[in-house]
Amino acid sequence: MAPSILPRFAPCTVRPQPSTLARTLVLPLLALSLCACTPRQLVLGEMADSLAGQGQSAEDDPELAREAAAFYLKLSESVLREQPGHLPLAGAVAGGFTQYAYAFVAFDADRLEATDARAAARLRSRAAGLYRRGRDHALAALETSRPGLRRQLDGQQALAPLAPQQRPLAYWAAAAWGGLISLSKDDPDTVADLPSALRLAQLAWDSDPTYGDGTLASLMGSFEAARPGGSPQRAEAYFDEALRLGAGRNAGAFVAKAEGHAQPAGDKAAFLTLLQQALAVREPAGSPLSLSNTLMRRRAEWLIGTADDLF
Repeated sequence: MAPSILPRFAPCTVRPQPSTLARTLVLPLLALSLCACTPRQLVLGEMADSLAGQGQSAEDDPELAREAAAFYLKLSESVLREQPGHLPLAGAVAGGFTQYAYAFVAFDADRLEATDARAAARLRSRAAGLYRRGRDHALAALETSRPGLRRQLDGQQALAPLAPQQRPLAYWAAAAWGGLISLSKDDPDTVADLPSALRLAQLAWDSDPTYGDGTLASLMGSFEAARPGGSPQRAEAYFDEALRLGAGRNAGAFVAKAEGHAQPAGDKAAFLTLLQQALAVREPAGSPLSLSNTLMRRRAEWLIGTADDLF
């Protein structure tokens, strides 16, 4: 299995339900028939608001989410090009590409590795492209709202805290960047961006360490575990903070610690215990965590089945 510094975050993915998806489909058609006095930007702004909110609805069918994701991402990306300053939509698009790459494409590659290494390599190449796309959308929106940030990330000067509306963008940019780097070990230019990705993750952490109810803490743990000279103890502290913030509701926090700490430490017993805890997580009907927990339980089950090959 390819190494990864992307956290086993709980995807809040792309999960439009039939009614909301239908409204999204109808909006572009309505825009074409609006009277001439309706400003085009107003219509696009309303579409951007609607699409940015799609990821908040609950969904517990991963196959339906996967099938709907491609349409949602393409439409949202098109609207974002017309509304580049719409930070919530930029965050939704960046998160959507990042989560789709991780939860579906890269995971397919992991499962194929043992039986078809070439197919797995093709999928990882595709996942890297999706991570890059998500990262670039988030970085572009951050640069729009905070000119000069991209250059500052490459330097050493102190960075001012992020505004609240910038924090999701920083999280998704860093997560996507980590995923891209983890799949680009043969690309020195991409790997050389690791310090900038780390600085962005640290900036998000300094701005709000509780962001995402533990997802940012998992990201910090994954970066710490993977960076040259990283501290296993510090990484474990981040993972434990993710578990605390998740309060037993986030299966991804258990999977993150299993893969990011127990596996590198060679602790098979802790690895299996954490994955069993992930499988035990249950959420109430209609929870926004339904899809993410379902996906992470699937990964936990697969990891348990391959544990003998990993240790």
